[in-house]
Amino acid sequence: MNASTSVLLKLQNTILEMIATGVALIPTCARLCEEVETLLPGVTCSVLSVDAAGLLHPLAGPSLPEVYSNALDGLGIGPVAGSCGTAAFLGVDVAVTDIETDDRWAEFKHLALPHGLLACWSSPIVNAQGATVGTFAFYYRERRGPTAFERDVVCNSVRLCLIAIDRHQRVVEHERRAFTDALTGLPNRAAFNAALLDLDCNAPGSWAIFVLDLDNLKTVNDTFGHHAGDCLLQIAGDRIAAAMLPGRTYRIGGDEFGMVIDRPDALRNLDRTAENILDALALSANCGGHVVVPRATIGGAVLSNDDPVVDRVRQNADFALYHAKETGRGGFVRYWPGLGSTMTRRLGAIRDVNAALREHRIEAYYQPIFRLDTREVVGLEALCRMRIGNAVVSAASFHEATTDAHVATALTARMLALVAADLRAWLDMGIPFQHVGINVSSADLSGGAIERVLTSAFEREGVSLEHVILEVTETVYMGDGDQAVQTAIRALRDRGIRVALDDFGTGFASLTHLLTVPVDVIKIDKTFIDHLTPESVSMTIVEGLIRIAERMNIRIVAEGVESEEQAAMLQAAGCVLGQGFLYAPALDRRKITALLLDRAQYATASNATTTAAAARRR
Repeated sequence: MNASTSVLLKLQNTILEMIATGVALIPTCARLCEEVETLLPGVTCSVLSVDAAGLLHPLAGPSLPEVYSNALDGLGIGPVAGSCGTAAFLGVDVAVTDIETDDRWAEFKHLALPHGLLACWSSPIVNAQGATVGTFAFYYRERRGPTAFERDVVCNSVRLCLIAIDRHQRVVEHERRAFTDALTGLPNRAAFNAALLDLDCNAPGSWAIFVLDLDNLKTVNDTFGHHAGDCLLQIAGDRIAAAMLPGRTYRIGGDEFGMVIDRPDALRNLDRTAENILDALALSANCGGHVVVPRATIGGAVLSNDDPVVDRVRQNADFALYHAKETGRGGFVRYWPGLGSTMTRRLGAIRDVNAALREHRIEAYYQPIFRLDTREVVGLEALCRMRIGNAVVSAASFHEATTDAHVATALTARMLALVAADLRAWLDMGIPFQHVGINVSSADLSGGAIERVLTSAFEREGVSLEHVILEVTETVYMGDGDQAVQTAIRALRDRGIRVALDDFGTGFASLTHLLTVPVDVIKIDKTFIDHLTPESVSMTIVEGLIRIAERMNIRIVAEGVESEEQAAMLQAAGCVLGQGFLYAPALDRRKITALLLDRAQYATASNATTTAAAARRR
């Protein structure tokens, strides 16, 4: 291998490694230019992209004056468009040895010459379909063309640029698909959630959320077929988006659309804004040969001093929509603070949950509990979810229903049955599964039936109770003064069923209570984790709790771990286990199964043997 080949190979390996490890396009191209300029003193490199409209955009030119690169942005390609614009237009390399006298630079030489750029050689970057997607250029500060070695360097560099651009375009397309609804072409729920996270909550009244439901999609589907229903969704999406311009519209569910409103004129009269949307929808439409008039109901909420967080505004918009649908579809309701008294909400929640139980719309989602050091999954927490149409809502949205003892115990029974069935499936798959935590209420414990219901569900699936941990909150743990709860906890532990104290630090339990009513696990509430800093009071409390728990043979799980900094501080303090968005949110059965297959920890050799034996029984 000669020296030139070795140098080019080194250049190639450097850039390919950046591409393979996911470094973004612009820094990759900048590094390529820098490496080439080091290799070829006296050469100044430039990489431009060419968009679908035939306009040039700088990608990299680290040694070019910024004012020059900026001047190139948006220039059109053509037969006399400098070296780069001409090369992109013709699809062949263009070597201009004298910028001052070459006709192709006549309109642009005033940009280059003041910076001492006297000659330019540009090569097109052409993709597999034959389209020019960019240019790679050498500028010289003397009047000359390329050498033979420079041609070899550029040949390699163009290939590297094409690989980097191809990868970038695939990433962009993947992200576009991930954030775009395939049917309507509108941004989807993921895009809606991302947009909400970017909203500024420091200026009450500066934005609002609308949630819209199509009222007659199911009727159209049932009457004319799903093709007509899809057509209705497309037409409705187009009309809503047009009515909202320049505001943003998203399809966030089957028949549900979300809108973010931040234009002052639209915010000044939300009723009129909603009316414009409903008027746009009210025109008849041809849906697969059938005449359909889209009908919709809208709920809206504005950022306010009383509700200064995104989640509350979104929830308020949902409340307003539900109220609008219950009181009369086809109109708009704006959330107000007194919308639905506590009793109304409670009764509505109870009704909704009872319906969900009857219709098997209560589902189990799972959030992983993981080792902070290895990030292996050692357990799960089962979280109750309710499906409403295409939406899945968390237990927090129907928490008031659990104040009814019958609803609370029915939910627990349903969750136990779901978890036991999932456990059976995971064990049969050979997953080295350890344990799952299931939340129980005071009604479950004080009623005295929890052990029977738990045992029945797990025996029915042939799953050992060693795989379950019952989780109780501090309020439940203290039993609101009811000794029956604490008696039940003792009885469960006496029978070998493990118990975890959830959300520790949010209520009024203290470590002294653990002397009389011991538990197996303490889950430190997210509020402590949120405020962790090396010298904070939260850090002192967490460190002390970890040390005390170790002496009492109680395991500690840190809840709400959302950053690597929190994980590092917890690990340094001696905490082994964590739970939170740093690792994963709550996932449905399919996604958590994939995660377990990839990241579940082999706890012991015996456990691995047991699960392998289970797999052989299938």
